[in-house]
Amino acid sequence: MRPSGRNLDEMRVVSIETGVMRHAEGSCLIKMGNTHVLCTASVEDRTPPFLKNTGLGWVTAEYGMLPRATNKRNRREAATGKQGGRTIEIQRLIGRSLRAGIDRSALGERQITVDCDVIQADGGTRCASITGGWVALELAIRTLMKSGAIATNPIVGNVAAVSCGLYAGQPVLDLDYDEDSAAGVDGNFILLDDGRMIEVQMSGEGSVFSRTDMDAMLALAAKGVDELVAAQKAAL
Repeated sequence: MRPSGRNLDEMRVVSIETGVMRHAEGSCLIKMGNTHVLCTASVEDRTPPFLKNTGLGWVTAEYGMLPRATNKRNRREAATGKQGGRTIEIQRLIGRSLRAGIDRSALGERQITVDCDVIQADGGTRCASITGGWVALELAIRTLMKSGAIATNPIVGNVAAVSCGLYAGQPVLDLDYDEDSAAGVDGNFILLDDGRMIEVQMSGEGSVFSRTDMDAMLALAAKGVDELVAAQKAAL
């Protein structure tokens, strides 16, 4: 029995509310159970120096967690003067994932920065950030197309992410914190809406896993991503 009472292949309740930030070109608030992330997409008419005069655009991301997003207060990283390694790793993952769903030549020489701010954390914050970040990104692209700034839609496909793991020896979908903290194996799966994989992160957390276990978790992830893509499309 999962702590939440969910079935092994059951997602947490997912909701996505769009247009939550007045000034951003794209924004949404995604809730996956008790994990809530505010995602905004901001457009700038510039690119990093290494892309100058290439005709290619860029999508990048920043990630942060509010001090009381968890069960105890964490210091703001700004107060320490530097970002932690976990933060840097997650925001690079978000950026890589979102870029996989965009034709950067159709985007043109501009940059879209997706900010993902965790308001409340209960496991799976990076997956919620990617899934919600995609919605904010697509809304920003729609803003660009509506204004005539770009003529061709640069979207290749929806990007969504979900966690899977081995909890009490069973493959489970969409781990919350209680499961994540006790899982023998933990994985994050980032996929396009056609099933192609962008990135898979899997590691044993005091346990090991077989090829059969991995295949079972991948099947669960594909099911979860299908549900998340449906939620993205409904929100948009």
